Amino acid sequence: MRGTNTIYLIRHGKIQTVDEKRRYIGQMDVPLNDEGIKEAQLLQHKLVEFPMEAVYCSDLSRSRQTAEIIVGNRSIPIIENINLREIDVGDWEGCTFEDIKQRFPLEFKARGEDIEHYPIPGGESFADLNKRVIPVFHEMLNRGIENILLVGHAGVNRLLLCYALGLPLNNLFRLAQDYGCLNLIQYSHKGYLIKLMNDTSAVKEEKIG
Repeated sequence: MRGTNTIYLIRHGKIQTVDEKRRYIGQMDVPLNDEGIKEAQLLQHKLVEFPMEAVYCSDLSRSRQTAEIIVGNRSIPIIENINLREIDVGDWEGCTFEDIKQRFPLEFKARGEDIEHYPIPGGESFADLNKRVIPVFHEMLNRGIENILLVGHAGVNRLLLCYALGLPLNNLFRLAQDYGCLNLIQYSHKGYLIKLMNDTSAVKEEKIG
């Protein structure tokens, strides 16, 4: 009988953008901003005693930076995997939601009606993302490592949570994934158990204080 895997699934900290407007940010390689670095530092403090044995992240700066800050001076291997990148938003990369809605109303509407299968022009659908992320997730679980940290992206994390919950991918955006949030997934012979989802207590407590 297999043991239990515990996956600490985190979304990277806040990123550098030109303004506060909602934009399609997929595989554009943007770093953390000062707030995002602070969020990663607060997560390091929160997770300092968690028994992580391996850390996974994508090769995008915001994911790698967050992972490195959380690991700090601990001797834990950080494993980059290009297949853990955020969804490729193709021709919409860097554009605001409002801009795309106005310029490409038919495409915007079509994606909203079939969020799982509709590929953004020049990019991916969430079904495409699923095909590259889930095999990496299985590989992680099959390594026999009990405690894993995965620093993902909003789309990647939502996909993994849907997978663990047995939800169709068209439910993706019913699951919040804020910057610097923590999710806790356990996996055993009984299947997946979500112990925590979109917990931002570590980063919000500092802002309130």
